[in-house]
Amino acid sequence: MADIVVDAKGLACPMPIVRAKKAIDSLQPGQLMQLETTDKGSMNDFQAWVSQTKNEMVEAKENNGVFTFLVRKG
Repeated sequence: MADIVVDAKGLACPMPIVRAKKAIDSLQPGQLMQLETTDKGSMNDFQAWVSQTKNEMVEAKENNGVFTFLVRKG
């Protein structure tokens, strides 16, 4: 279960990542953030963003055009 859920559906890049960064900055290490977005580029963009940070991608999936990412703060 995520500690914080970020709903970025309907937003174009880079807004989902901007919202995700703001949310993950509010968490303690080890806590989970879930990001939901409909931006088709988000699968590549968000995985690249996570790999550039000290955070861990726990899950990345797509269902009916909604991309859901679960990230553990590093």
